[in-house]
Amino acid sequence: MLKVWGRTSSVNVQKVMWAVDELGLAHERIDAGGAFGGLDTDAYQVMNPNRKIPLIDDGGVLVWESNAIVRYLAARYGAGSLWPENPALRARADQWMDWQLSTLNADMLALFLQLVRTPEAERDPAVISAAGEGAARSWTLLDAHLASHPFVAGDAFTMGDIPLGALCHRWLNLPCARPALGHLEGWSRRLQGRDAYRSHVMLPLT
Repeated sequence: MLKVWGRTSSVNVQKVMWAVDELGLAHERIDAGGAFGGLDTDAYQVMNPNRKIPLIDDGGVLVWESNAIVRYLAARYGAGSLWPENPALRARADQWMDWQLSTLNADMLALFLQLVRTPEAERDPAVISAAGEGAARSWTLLDAHLASHPFVAGDAFTMGDIPLGALCHRWLNLPCARPALGHLEGWSRRLQGRDAYRSHVMLPLT
């Protein structure tokens, strides 16, 4: 049975659990990280030398890094659905997954840490302003792409929607200024129609 290490409040774990649920995979999730700890043991380091979450063990196949896990699960269990068989569509999903990490993630992480994890009296307005402006630029870019595509890779939901969709829930629920982005919001509503998204991503921000 597939094992997943990670806590439900981690957006990176949410990506993995969303994919697991979309694929209908039997699994066991083990609370780890944050208040649950468990990442500093020798046994965990053998499985994941980075000592971070998430981590999966799929019958002896160990994979860490959330987007890599989503790709692995999609390729192994979701060919023709989460894993596009058309190489061009798969490349489009891949590029937006990489863009999430290379371009969007830093600003979204800064906003989340400031607005959710930091007491209000200790927040840094300059960090919030800069991260908010950067995130807005990035989401505007995705909004323009979604003007001609109902989903990230094209006409169908794929692995490419998962990393961005998980962060989009945070973006639309953080207490910060946001530009009106109709295509992004429409895409978000389409994701909200998916049971796995509601179960694993639409959670309180903590």
